[in-house]
Amino acid sequence: MNEVIEKLVLYFEYPFVRYAFVVVVLSALCSSLFGATLVLKRFSFIGDGLSHIAFGAIAIAAVLKLTNETVLVMPVTIVFAVLLLGMGQNTKIKGDAAIAMLSVGSLAVGYLLMNAFSTSSNIAGDVCTTLFGSTSILTISKTDLIVSVVASIIVIIIFFLTYNRIFAVTFDETFAKATGIRADFYNLLIAVVIAIIIVLAMNLVGSLLISALVIFPALSAMRVFGSFKSVIICSAVISVVCAAAGLVVSVLAGTTVGATIVVANIVVFGIFYTAGLVRR
Repeated sequence: MNEVIEKLVLYFEYPFVRYAFVVVVLSALCSSLFGATLVLKRFSFIGDGLSHIAFGAIAIAAVLKLTNETVLVMPVTIVFAVLLLGMGQNTKIKGDAAIAMLSVGSLAVGYLLMNAFSTSSNIAGDVCTTLFGSTSILTISKTDLIVSVVASIIVIIIFFLTYNRIFAVTFDETFAKATGIRADFYNLLIAVVIAIIIVLAMNLVGSLLISALVIFPALSAMRVFGSFKSVIICSAVISVVCAAAGLVVSVLAGTTVGATIVVANIVVFGIFYTAGLVRR
C-alpha cells in the first residue's frame, strides 16, 4: 500500500498529471450537472450525437493543421447542437432520426478526411485515440487546462443561475410555458451547454465514450434518490469520484483513461442498482 501511495505522489509531482486530474474532474462535474435533465427529457442520445459531430470537426481541424483544435471544434459542435434541437422539432425529421443522420454522417466525413488528407503515418492510431480517448495523459497542456477551467466555470455558473427554470422545463414543459418560462430557449441552452461539455472531455474520454460521463452518474443516482436536487448532488459526487478513481487507476496500471473512467461508472451503477432493489 505504501508503495502505491509513493508511486502516486511521484506521478503527481509532474505538472501534466495534475493538469489531467483537474481537467477530468471538472469535465466529470460539469457532465453530471445536466445528466439528470437529459435522461428525464429523453435527450440522452443528443450527447452521443454531438460527440460524433465533434469527431468530424476534429478531423477538419487536423486537415487544416490547426494547433488548437478547440477553436474550430467548439463552435461547430455548438452550431450542430442548435441544428439537432431544431430538426428534432421538425415533424418531417424526428429527433432520433436527426441525431442518427448527423452523427453517422459526421463520423463518415471525419474518417474520410483523416484518410484522404492526414500526413500521419499512423491513421488508425489517431482515429482510435479520437474515438476512445488519449492513450497517454501527456497530451494535456497548460492551454487545455486554462480552456477547461474557464469553460467549466461558465457551465457551473449557467447551471446555478438557471436551476429553477431548468427544473421546471425538465418536469413539465407545458406548465413552464404557461407560467411565462421560455422553454424553447432553455432547451436550446441545455443543448449548447452539453456541446461545451463534450468538447471539454473529448481529449480524455473520446467521442464514443463521452456520453457515459453524462448518463451513467444520473442513472446511478436515480436508482436510490427520488428528488431532482438529491439526484443532481449524488450524480455530481459519483461522477467526480469515478473520474478521479479512473485517472488514478489508469496512471498506476497504464490503462486508457477514458475506458477506465467509464468502467468505474459501470461498477458504481451496478452497486446503486442493487442498493435500489434492496431499498425497495
